[in-house]
Amino acid sequence: MTYSWTVVLGVAGAATLDLAVLRTMLLRRKAFWTAYAIVLFFQLIVNGLLTGLRIVRYDASTIIGWRLAYAPIEDLLFGFAMVLMTLSLWVWLGRHGVQSRNRAAPAVPPTRDAATRRAPGG
Repeated sequence: MTYSWTVVLGVAGAATLDLAVLRTMLLRRKAFWTAYAIVLFFQLIVNGLLTGLRIVRYDASTIIGWRLAYAPIEDLLFGFAMVLMTLSLWVWLGRHGVQSRNRAAPAVPPTRDAATRRAPGG
């Protein structure tokens, strides 16, 4: 299986996870597309540098060959699938009250320590 086919399956899987399995419906939200545009901007910079400087190279037989800012289109699709899956799971976990046990304690109003309390009449 080529990188191209793997990426197509990844995008399809991420969309299915978002729309049908977790039903977070991020693909239908303007906020998701805005956030993804920001991620894409930086992905193009980093991917462009890595592939443009030939730090990362691709076997031409495993990719379609279309590039954007030196990066193969497959990398952009892979990044899309990764961001969509991550955010879908994050939203789903948040909706279902799943939280880390290592979170900071909720803020409580300060109380007087027994040693600093004044005795009545004193």
